[in-house]
Amino acid sequence: MNIACIAHDQKKDELVNFTIAYEPVLKDHTLFATGTTGTRIMEATNLSVHRFRSGPLGGDQQIGAKIAENEMDLVLFFKDPLTAQPHEPDISALIRLCDVYEIPLATNLATAEILIAGLSRGDFDFRELAKRRK
Repeated sequence: MNIACIAHDQKKDELVNFTIAYEPVLKDHTLFATGTTGTRIMEATNLSVHRFRSGPLGGDQQIGAKIAENEMDLVLFFKDPLTAQPHEPDISALIRLCDVYEIPLATNLATAEILIAGLSRGDFDFRELAKRRK
């Protein structure tokens, strides 16, 4: 499965800690991330991460393009709901694309844990069918 990892500045530590905790599950998948988030995950774990640009510099849009091409299976986007983001339209577009293409999306730790539990059980097999319909 292709998994995107994105985190706003105030949530980066939380996402890095999440990837440390779930490294045994995540190691069997292909990870993508926006700039600094990807670097921080690689520094804290033994996970390999394909890095895109930072979110404000187009990284969110690069991940959105992967979603639109049916090349992303899960998005972990730890958003900071209390801080205004200068690239809010890009964030909204990314979330909309997840809805349009039925890509599971976690915007907080609680939802991410539920999705990772499902991933480890094999609940995402439906994504393989979706890729074949492309």
